[in-house]
Amino acid sequence: MEIIDELSGKKNASSYASKYGVYNPLITLERVFAQIGLPLEGTEEVAAPPAGVLLVSVTEAAPIPGTQLTRLALDTGEHGAHTIASGAPNAVGLPVGTMLALVTPGTTLGGMEYGVRSLQGVESWGMAASAKELGLGESAAGLMVFPAGTAQPGTPMHTLWAADTVLDVEVTPNRADVLSALGLARDLAAALKLELVQPPAGPAAAGTGEIEVSLPGRGLSIERDPSRKFRIGCDNFVARTVNGVQNGPSPLWLQRRLSLCGSRTVNAIVDISNYVMFELGQPTALYDRRDVLNDRVLVGFGLRQGETVTDLLGSTHTVGAEDLLIMDGREVGVPSVTEAFASAGEVQPGESVLGIAGVMGAMHGSVRSDTSGVVIESAHFDPVLLRRTSTRLGLKTDAVFRYERGTDPLLPARAADRIAGLLGELGGTVHPGSTQVGTPELPAPIVLDAAYARRLLGMNIATPEMSGILERLGCTVVTEDEMLTVTPPSWRIDMNGPEDLIEEVARLHGYASLPETLPTIQTHPDNAGAEGPSRERQDLKRAVAGLGFQEVVTYTFTADEEADGARTERPNVRLKNPMTAERTGLRTALYPSLLRSAAQAAKGERLLIFEVGHIFPASGEAERLGLLMRGPLAPGNWQAGVAGGYAAFAGMVAALAGTLGAGLEVRQLRGEQVSAALHPGIAGELLWNGISAGWIGALHPEISASFGLKGDTYLLEAALPLPGRPWAFRDPSRAPAAWRDLAVIAPQTVSYAEVEALLKREAGPLLEGVQPFDVYVGDSIEAGQRSVAARLTFRGEKTLTDAEVDPLMAHVIGAVRAAGWSIREK
Repeated sequence: MEIIDELSGKKNASSYASKYGVYNPLITLERVFAQIGLPLEGTEEVAAPPAGVLLVSVTEAAPIPGTQLTRLALDTGEHGAHTIASGAPNAVGLPVGTMLALVTPGTTLGGMEYGVRSLQGVESWGMAASAKELGLGESAAGLMVFPAGTAQPGTPMHTLWAADTVLDVEVTPNRADVLSALGLARDLAAALKLELVQPPAGPAAAGTGEIEVSLPGRGLSIERDPSRKFRIGCDNFVARTVNGVQNGPSPLWLQRRLSLCGSRTVNAIVDISNYVMFELGQPTALYDRRDVLNDRVLVGFGLRQGETVTDLLGSTHTVGAEDLLIMDGREVGVPSVTEAFASAGEVQPGESVLGIAGVMGAMHGSVRSDTSGVVIESAHFDPVLLRRTSTRLGLKTDAVFRYERGTDPLLPARAADRIAGLLGELGGTVHPGSTQVGTPELPAPIVLDAAYARRLLGMNIATPEMSGILERLGCTVVTEDEMLTVTPPSWRIDMNGPEDLIEEVARLHGYASLPETLPTIQTHPDNAGAEGPSRERQDLKRAVAGLGFQEVVTYTFTADEEADGARTERPNVRLKNPMTAERTGLRTALYPSLLRSAAQAAKGERLLIFEVGHIFPASGEAERLGLLMRGPLAPGNWQAGVAGGYAAFAGMVAALAGTLGAGLEVRQLRGEQVSAALHPGIAGELLWNGISAGWIGALHPEISASFGLKGDTYLLEAALPLPGRPWAFRDPSRAPAAWRDLAVIAPQTVSYAEVEALLKREAGPLLEGVQPFDVYVGDSIEAGQRSVAARLTFRGEKTLTDAEVDPLMAHVIGAVRAAGWSIREK
C-alpha cells in the first residue's frame, strides 16, 4: 500500500475523509477498488521484523578450517563486537562493511528463542537470518545482505522495514494498464479526483546513445519470405548505457518493496529492472556491456532453424524463424539483420544471442556479480507474436504476462530513463544520450455520441461529466455539442470504440448509480427466432431428465487409446499443447465420454445418464445426443423391482419421442450395418419422424471389458437437431373403435417392424393403431417361421360397421400374402 499511497496522493487525506468519512487507507482502497471494477481477491498483513533483529556490519569474514562454516565478526553498535558462525553459501567472502540482519540473543522468532551458543569453537551471538527465516520473503538460499552504510550498526531493522499490507487486486485480461503500481494509482486518482503523483522520471536522454541498433525494414521487422508481407515484431526500441555501476546487494528500501511484490532479490542491477516493471508496468532487459560486442544490437527474427539459446536459468531452447531475437553486434559490417542472422553460422550456435525478445534473457549477456557497464533495453513488442513464442517454448515470465496483454507503446523511453537514474544512484555514470528506433502506433481518435451513451446506459450523465471522467483517465477530449472526439492515452490499448468509452464513463460514474429498470430492447427482424435452437435444446434436455436421466458434461478431448477402446474414429483435430496424455485431440463420437463417466460411477448400481455435446469427426463438427442406461430401471426393496434391458431402454426412448411429439421407429440392423460399438444382435437404427437420426442398442461386450464395465449397458447416439413435426390438435372421436386380430406367419428373419409397417401402410386412413400381443413358434408352424399376432384398431367419425371394416381387412390380408407371408388360421 505504501507505493499506492505515494502515487495516488495520500497527502490529500482530507479529500478521502470528506468523501468516505474517517481516513482508513485499507477500508477506503477496498471499497474504491471494488467500485471501479478492480475488486481485491484478498489482503495480506506483512509484519515487520521483531524488535530484537538488528542491522549489523561485517568486520571480518573467514572460513572455519575443516568445516563448511564461515566465521563472521560483527559490529553490533551499542552491543559491541560479536561473532557468529554461518553455513549460508553467501557468507563466504562477504566484503567488510556489508550489513546483515542479526537475530540477537533473547529474541523469539518462529516459536524459537535464540541465544548464545558455540559452533565449531566459534561463539555465535544469535543468528544471521535469511529472508524466509524473518518472514520477509520466500528465499532461504542465503543471508539477507545490504550495502555498507545502510544504517548505523545496531539499528533495529523494524525502523527501516516497516509492516505493510499487500493488496491482491483482481485484474481482468483487458486491463493491462493496471498491472503496475502507477496504473493502479492512476485509476484511484481518477476515481477519487485526486492529483496523481508521478514516480521520479530519471535523467532525460539528450542526443545519440552509445549503442547502435540495427532494425532494417518497416519498424523493427524483416522480410523472411518474398511471398509474405512484413511481419512487425516490435515498433519501439530504446537502448541506453550506464557505466561504472557498483553492483552488489540492493538497498534495503528496494529489497523491501520487491519482497512485498512477491519477487526475490538477485542483485542491485537486476532488482532495479524488476522494480521498474512493478512500478511502471514496462518489462526491460539489462545486458552486461562487455557482451554487447562492437556496441551494436541486432533485432530480428531467427532465420536459422534449430538455433539453440541457453536462458538465464540454464535451460536450453530451440528457436526458429517465428521467434524475435536480440543479438550482439559481432557481425560488424553486415548491413542488414537478414544478412547478420544468415552469417551467424560463423560463430557457435546461440553464442551471439542476448535474449529471446520480451520473453527471457540469455546466459550470454546476463548481468554478473562483477558487471559494471550496463546496456538497458526497453521496447514494445508484438503481443501476439510474443505469446506464440512463449507458449511454444514453455516460458511464462512476469514480462510475458505483461507483454502478451499489451503494454504502453510510449513507455519504453520513460522506463529506460528511470532505470538509468536508479543505476546512477549506485554510483554509475549515465550516458546522456539514447538510441530510439521505431515508430509506435498510437490509439486513433474515437467519436462518442453523448446521447447514445446515456441511452445505452439508462443513466442521465451530463456531457461535461462524461468529458471530465475521460480526461481524468488521461484521454484528450474535444467537445462539440453532444459529440465528443476522444483520443485515448497510449496506455489504454483497450479503448477501441465508443462502447469502450461508455464503459469507462459508467465505471467511474459508479455502477451503483445504474437504475433498477430493464432497458427497452427491440428485436431486429434478422434476429427473430434466433433463440429457437437453444429452446429446442432445453426442451430436449428437460424431456430426457424427466425420464430419470441425469445430465453429465464431459471433456471434449480424448486420446487415440480411448477411441481405439471404444471402436470409433481417432481424433482428427490434435492439440499442440495437450493438458494430459489422456486429452490429446477432439472426440469424434459422444458415447466414449458416457462410457468413461459410467466407468467412474459406482459399480453395479443403476445408472441413467445423458449428454448433449459436440463431436468432431472427419466430416466436420456436429452436435449429438447421447443416452446410457445400466442396471435395473427401478431397483426393488422387499418386492421385485423393474428390470432394465433393451426393451425398457427402447421404451424410454419411445416415451421421449412421444413427449416431443415425434414419431419413432427402430429398424433392426444386421451385419455390416451394425455400429462397431454395438452388440451384433441388439442394434437398431433410429427413424425419427421417418428420418434416420442415429443408432440404439446394447454395448458390445468387448468394449464393456475395455472400459471395465460389468453387466449390460445400453446406448443411444442421435444427431441434433432431431427432425421436428408441427404440433396439431384434434378433438377425440366419440365413436367406438372396431378391433380386428390378425396373426401373420413370416420367416424369423423378418422383424416385427417390417410386419407393422406393411399393416399400417395397407390398412387405410381409418386405422388408428397396431398393437402386437403374441409371438408363437411351434408344431403348427414350419421351421424357420414364426407367428406374430397383432390387434388392428379402426375408428371413424361414426360407429363403423362390419361392412366398412371387413373390406379393409381383406385388403390387408391380400397384401400380406403378396409379400410372401401367410395368415395363421388357428
